[in-house]
Amino acid sequence: MKRLLGPLGIIIGIVVLLAVILVPSYNKFVTLEENVDQSYAQVENQLQRRMDLIPNLVNTVKGFAAHEQEVLGDIADARSRLAGAAGPEEQAAANDELSGALSRLLVVVENYPDLKANENFKQLMDELAGTENRIGVARQDYNNEVANFNRQVKRFPGKMVASIFGFDEKEYFKADEAAKEPPKVDFGDDKE
Repeated sequence: MKRLLGPLGIIIGIVVLLAVILVPSYNKFVTLEENVDQSYAQVENQLQRRMDLIPNLVNTVKGFAAHEQEVLGDIADARSRLAGAAGPEEQAAANDELSGALSRLLVVVENYPDLKANENFKQLMDELAGTENRIGVARQDYNNEVANFNRQVKRFPGKMVASIFGFDEKEYFKADEAAKEPPKVDFGDDKE
């Protein structure tokens, strides 16, 4: 009986040691992953806020600039793509497309001084500008949480724990390559 207690004690000791090492590391991964998910939810929340503001802004502009349907249509299309996007990469691309369409809208607005003076339009633009800032902050916070998570996945002993429990690196919210180019607006006014 005493012969069995020695090896059994060693096995129990190894199991306890592994539990002491793995449990805190696993819990850290769970916490970090939840932080990433929570930050991503904030990005989605701010993108939704922007999508909710856009129809009001577009309707206000429609009253002043009825013949600018192409720009308004581009905004509606980009907004639809953003609403249907799945995951950070698709949302980033759709977000960049929507930002470009909104930039073209602002160029159109410059041609309508009465619109710029309209209180409803001013209020909507202020809310949209605030939302754009919130989106930027939320994206930055999300990417910071992703960086924290990914560092843990890549470091030892986190790498071992991550592979055992299936924690994979998370995707950053990146700007689309096309977003690095300023939007081109052409009203066909060239008289050359």
